[in-house]
Amino acid sequence: MHQITSPDAVPVARRRATRRQTGGMSEQPGPPDQSPADRERLLQGSPYTDDDGSPDVGLARALAALAADPDALELKAAALGALATARLLVPVVAVLGEVEVGPDGLARDKSSDMATVLLTGADGRTALLAFSGTATLQQWRADARPVPVAAQLAAQTALQEGAAAIVLDVAGPTRLVLEGADLQAVAAGARLVRVGEELAWIGSAGESPDSMQR
Repeated sequence: MHQITSPDAVPVARRRATRRQTGGMSEQPGPPDQSPADRERLLQGSPYTDDDGSPDVGLARALAALAADPDALELKAAALGALATARLLVPVVAVLGEVEVGPDGLARDKSSDMATVLLTGADGRTALLAFSGTATLQQWRADARPVPVAAQLAAQTALQEGAAAIVLDVAGPTRLVLEGADLQAVAAGARLVRVGEELAWIGSAGESPDSMQR
């Protein structure tokens, strides 16, 4: 999903009726035909009740190493492996629900919904936003509500929303994309391990859903 990872500018999340595009991508809340409960149903019941918003130590270390050499495939693989076992923050933002017109003829917000945020690439594919911690989330948007979830749950939510990827830390300092077979594997609870000369996603029962040469 290269169109999502390359732009320098970060657009503002759009309301339901408006799309704002910057650098070949746009941001939008989850599908408008879903209720707030539907959009957040996989994000409920988070076990991270005492979460302070700090990034997962292993993921932070892997992202720092990748930042020093962004083209190193081994470092990207290590970052994806660390992401698979990390706690992530999925942001939800307020979007306009119903509008009512008062006696003075002026339109007023009657209600608002909370929605996850999707990026839309130039090719039309979408990606769910996630963040390693509150610092990187606030670099993107300070008023977003962070929902701490396991990476597996974030991947399942992305697939439920019809997204093709998760974009981690879209505002930097180190942006990482989880997509394709990697996204499917994380959603299934697999872990990235070295098998001989290759890296493979190994499921909880020891099965290998996908083998990836890096």
